[in-house]
Amino acid sequence: MIELFRTPDIVLVSYVRSLLRTEGIEIIGLDENMTNIGLAGAPQRVMVDDRHAERARRLLKDAGLGHVFKP
Repeated sequence: MIELFRTPDIVLVSYVRSLLRTEGIEIIGLDENMTNIGLAGAPQRVMVDDRHAERARRLLKDAGLGHVFKP
């Protein structure tokens, strides 16, 4: 697994999950339940299988989400 990006934006994570799923790429959102233990706003790590990482990055950039990646 490889981390694509981190974000506290749960709407963005949901959108990315939907976008990539339509292309056959499943994401794993680590830290999704941090709000349940009182860490609201904690960043979630969005992970994909190593085999799909480059394709996932390209799809997100094409969708106008290139800003989510670390510089």
